Order: sequence, then C-alpha cells, then structure tokens
Amino acid sequence: MHVADPSFDVVSKVDRQEVDNALNQAAKEITTRFDFRGTGAQVSWAGEEAVAIQAETEERCKAAIEVFRDKLVKRGISLKAFEVGEPAVSGKIYKVTGKILQGIASDKAKEIAKAIRDEGPKGVQAQIQGDQLRVSGKKKDHLQEVIALLKAKDFGIALQFTNYR
Repeated sequence: MHVADPSFDVVSKVDRQEVDNALNQAAKEITTRFDFRGTGAQVSWAGEEAVAIQAETEERCKAAIEVFRDKLVKRGISLKAFEVGEPAVSGKIYKVTGKILQGIASDKAKEIAKAIRDEGPKGVQAQIQGDQLRVSGKKKDHLQEVIALLKAKDFGIALQFTNYR
C-alpha cells in the first residue's frame, strides 16, 4: 500500500459571508456617523464579487472605503483580498467599485511555484491545480519551511494554507 507524501494546498479564498458581514457593518456605521450625514455615502454589493462605494465628495468616498477596510480587517479578511478600482464621477456622485479577489491567477501561481522551486527545500513539488497550488514533499518539516517561506514573501494576494496532511 502506497502512502501519499505529505501535502497542503495554497489557496486565496475569502469567506463571502464574512465580507457580507463587514459590508453590512460598514453600511450601518456610515448611516449613523455624524461626518457622513447628508453626503450620500453608501456601501453596497455591485454583483457577485464587487462592492460599490459612493458619496457626494471624493473625501467622503475615500472615508467610506476606509470604514469598509476597517470592517474587513476586524472580520479577519486580508486587505490584499480587496482591490479598489479607480474613482468615477457621475454627475455629483463619486463612485468606486472594489473587487473581492478569489483564487490565484495563473501568473501568480507560476510566481509562487517558482519561489518554491528556487528557494524552497529540495524534494518539494508545487503543482498548479486550477486557481490553487498543491505542494507536496517527503517530509512535513519541508512543508513547514515552504509555508514559512510563502508567509515571508509578498505576492500581492492573500494566501491561506489548507488540507495539510
């Protein structure tokens, strides 16, 4: 009987329920805070993975983005998982659409796999599987080294390590 080598998955996933909670908390704070009164500031979903933030001034729009970011952090969501778009002015309203980033894009996956290959311990392999990577090796210690290596580097996206076995 062949026992599989120890492995884990490198993923970039966000719990949508937690993002929804952060969005609702931000929306509530914006409606109750004095400095947002009469500014038309609001935060809402704009599709499956998009968040719309708007206000009558650029300054209040930026402040609303900060409120939402603060709520994301409090809910344990990395700010790397939230990408803010360019502001667009429509009439007297400043609008910004932010994206919730899910999965590892192929260019990032290749960059991560290369880092593991170049800087990780010998005998550890990384295979790209769709929007995630499977890292396997003979020794669990080597896998721990790879996790430490990836945590120390900044790939510009939120990484989680799952299915460690």
